This record gives sequence, structure tokens and C-alpha cells, in this order.
Amino acid sequence: MQITREDRIRMERAHVRAWPALRTADIDGWLWRSSGGGSQRANSVSTIDFRGDNPGGAIDAVEASYVALDLPVRFQTFDETSPPELIDLLRKRGYRKGDPTTTMFKRVTSTTPSPDVEVQDAPWTEWQEVYLSAIIENRRAVNAIILDQIPRPRAFFGCRRNGKIVATALCAVGFGCAVIECAATRFDVRRAGAARAVLAGLEHWASRQSVDLIGLQVVANNEPAIALYRSLGFVAGSTNWYWVR
Repeated sequence: MQITREDRIRMERAHVRAWPALRTADIDGWLWRSSGGGSQRANSVSTIDFRGDNPGGAIDAVEASYVALDLPVRFQTFDETSPPELIDLLRKRGYRKGDPTTTMFKRVTSTTPSPDVEVQDAPWTEWQEVYLSAIIENRRAVNAIILDQIPRPRAFFGCRRNGKIVATALCAVGFGCAVIECAATRFDVRRAGAARAVLAGLEHWASRQSVDLIGLQVVANNEPAIALYRSLGFVAGSTNWYWVR
């Protein structure tokens, strides 16, 4: 599967849209985001677009905005970050990058949904219990708020086994892409096919939307998850980094 520059940019736009920060600002085209909690994405600057002529001045404005709130200064970059020299500018200012995140892509195909997968327009209580218990505690309160603000079209998926929701995922649509978020499986039922069932149901729903690509972002060293996604036809196509001063 060939991933083009346009594919990478619109998939990144779709991921930004799929996880809206609680507070945002436009800084010369960059999207400044702040939400509190432990989410890096919702507390960093998305660097897809840059419309200014002074990147250094824009970095100054970003830093001032975070410092005014007594928050860490954090940038998110990817393969098509604008302007291209931003990473060198951050390094010169003493920024350090964290662990990479891989964006994986797949052409949407029609799949057969599993009968044990439920689909709803909003996160219901059982769904939230599984997803929120799978993330670190300092992300839970903010992420619960963000879930209610995810723009439509969207759908929430849960696999029910023995009367209980055991695996979850969310799909949000934008820029011709379907984005997978909130993939989680209860620890005691992992490797039992629940995650595969959820993702098959999600892709079935996505195939009925106006999209041609489906994608997700996963920590680059999460080998079990990457192996699962590869077995489902996903390929790595872009890398994200978070830079902190």
C-alpha cells in the first residue's frame, strides 16, 4: 500500500479532529491545545499548517501561552510538519523528543460485523468502564469530557462476552478518513478475539461512510498491538513525536 504525502496530512487532520482539546488557539496556523490531565495530544501544539513568516516568533508565542498557565510547553510533529525546519528550531532551544507514535493506514474494505459487537452514538457506562480503566489515572477525568465532544460522524463499539463489555473502540470520521480511537480490552480476556471483533465491526461501519482510508496511532514500541493491526492489513505510514522543553 502506497501512502502519499496527501494521505499523511489528511490522516493527521482527521486525528486532530477526532480528539478535540478543551481549549484551543490559532498561532500562525498551528493549533495550540490545552486540556489538563495527562493526555499529550490534548496538551500540545499540532503543527500541520504554518501560515506565518517567523517560526521563531511563533514558538515564542506558544511558549508564552503555556507558561502563562504554568503548563509544560509541548509540540507534536509528524513527517509533514510545517514548516519543515521546526524540528531543528526546537532542538536548538533545548527541546527533547519522547517516544515515537506510529500512524498506521489501511484502505477501507467491507467486512462482516461480529454479532457480539454493539454500536452506539455515545459512550455508555459499560463502554466507559472498560476504556477508562485501561488508561492511566491522570487522563481519565479529561478524557471522559473529551469523549462527549467528539464531532460526528462517530460511533462507539463494544464487544460483549458473557453479558459484559470486554473490548472497546471509537471511530470518528473526517477529511475522507476513519480514525480509530480508544481501543481497549479487559486484561482478563486479552488474546481471545474481542479486539479483532470490535475492529471488524468498526471497519464495517466505516465502509458505509464517505471515507477511503482508516487509520490509528499506536506507541511505536507496542509490539503486540502493532502485530494485531498488521494482521488486519494496516501498514505504518507516518511517525509522530512529542517535543517538550
